[in-house]
Amino acid sequence: MRVLGIDPGTIVTGYGVVEEKGGKLWALDWGAIQTATDPLPFRLKKIYKGLEEILEKFKPNTVAVESIFYAKNVRSALKLGQARGIALLSAASYDVEVVEYTPLEVKQAVVGYGRAGKEQVQEMVAFLLGLNNSLTSTDASDALALAICHIHSYKVKHACGAIKYPPKVSK
Repeated sequence: MRVLGIDPGTIVTGYGVVEEKGGKLWALDWGAIQTATDPLPFRLKKIYKGLEEILEKFKPNTVAVESIFYAKNVRSALKLGQARGIALLSAASYDVEVVEYTPLEVKQAVVGYGRAGKEQVQEMVAFLLGLNNSLTSTDASDALALAICHIHSYKVKHACGAIKYPPKVSK
């Protein structure tokens, strides 16, 4: 199973591709799509193009995206929603299944504690994927954590009989 995790944002969108083979997790690629201070439509286009390249190269079975659960600032929430929309659109363009997880669910699945800090998540992701000190971006580690969360969730659902077949591979 190959999962692309996406941590959406209009300035920085983190991504991480994780593959599970024989019970072991492998980080195939991770990083961040930086959009700087371009006008919003151009930032969204850059996010779309970046995700398109990743989807084309790695052909994931599933895309795991962070869901919006709370926002202090309405303007920020709207921009985040637009970045999430681009992530969903790019996955749909490649006929890839999309799943969503809250930050609480991701932290619970990866660290074992739903209120863990970003540093704890980053350390556990690096440990689970054998990345040592090569994981420096919290946006990328959050995206890898989303992918790991989905793989764990899928395995549990499959073991319980809630899922009968493995997800299809995208085009």
